[in-house]
This record gives sequence, C-alpha cells and structure tokens, in this order.
Amino acid sequence: MSLPQAKIPFGPDDYLVWEQDQPGRNEFVDGEVFAMSGASDAHGTAAGNLFASLHANSRGTPCKPFIADMKVHVEAANAFFYPDILVTCDARDRAPEASHVKRHPLLIVEVLSPTTEAYDRGNKFAAYRTLASLQEYVLVSLEQRRIEVFRRDATGHWVLYPFALDEALELASVDFRCPVAEIFEGVEGE
Repeated sequence: MSLPQAKIPFGPDDYLVWEQDQPGRNEFVDGEVFAMSGASDAHGTAAGNLFASLHANSRGTPCKPFIADMKVHVEAANAFFYPDILVTCDARDRAPEASHVKRHPLLIVEVLSPTTEAYDRGNKFAAYRTLASLQEYVLVSLEQRRIEVFRRDATGHWVLYPFALDEALELASVDFRCPVAEIFEGVEGE
C-alpha cells in the first residue's frame, strides 16, 4: 500500500464504479483510496510460486485461488483490499455478481515488503479477522525467508504457526503441504 490519494467523498459502491476505470489497483479503506505500488521481482516470484502450488492443490475441489488482482470486501472495516493471494471455497464467491470482488475467503496470503509489513501485520490483519469465513492468514517474509501462518482455532483465537526455510508449510484450511524452500525458489535479493 502506498500513500493515500485525496479523500474521495464516496462509499463502497461508488468506489467499485470509480475503480473500474482506473489504470492501476486502488484499495479502499473507510472512504480513503490508496494506490497500490508495483511489486518487486522477489515479491512476484514468491507469490507466483505459492499461487501455482495452491492452484494445483485445488484441482477437483470447490476451492479457487486468486493472485493479486482480485479484491476482497471486508464489510465490517468498510474496506476493499487486494491480497497477494486469496483462496475461496464458498459458492457465493462463484456467483456472477462476485466476478470482481470476493467476500468469503478462507485463506489470505500477504507477501511482506518493508513498506507494507507493519500494516499487513496490524490494521490489515485486524480488518481481515472480521471475516467470518477466514481460517488462515499467511505472511511471507522475503527478508527472513520464513512463513508465518495465523490460524483461527475452534475457540476463535488466532494461533501463530511459524515455518522456517527447511520445513514444510502446512495450510489446514485447504489441506495443503509443500516445502517452504519451494516458495522461495528463484527469489533473489529483497
């Protein structure tokens, strides 16, 4: 997320109409619009690697992963975000009216960057936690070469499951396992 644009006096429906005509992606948070900056090579590579594995894992299931260009509506936060990856298995997200905005993801992934890390861990995660459907929130650290999975337990609490480079990532929400090293394959710098 980058610096906010000028305060635009419109609500969520107006934002959706306005955003369709914009050349880039813009997130909306309670009346403010934030232009999304481009991703680094490392960011795109890690997100692409994880997306490809999740896509292969979802074949033959009602689940569908999306990468970068799909919006998530977080109604309780009056916000629309573009997560790096989201997975939804909810039939309501397959309806024609959900072709540009998903409302029921069970998995959201954010690849961290120095400019977004605090927001992704803080206010954005707080907003995502209001989604009743969300079961796991994943943070991919390019700098640390590790993955943190926050998983909602049976009591509604969020529990951290960290995964190091030499371990296998486990995402219970979509019955997925893969070596963490595969997510960082081809990732240089950052």
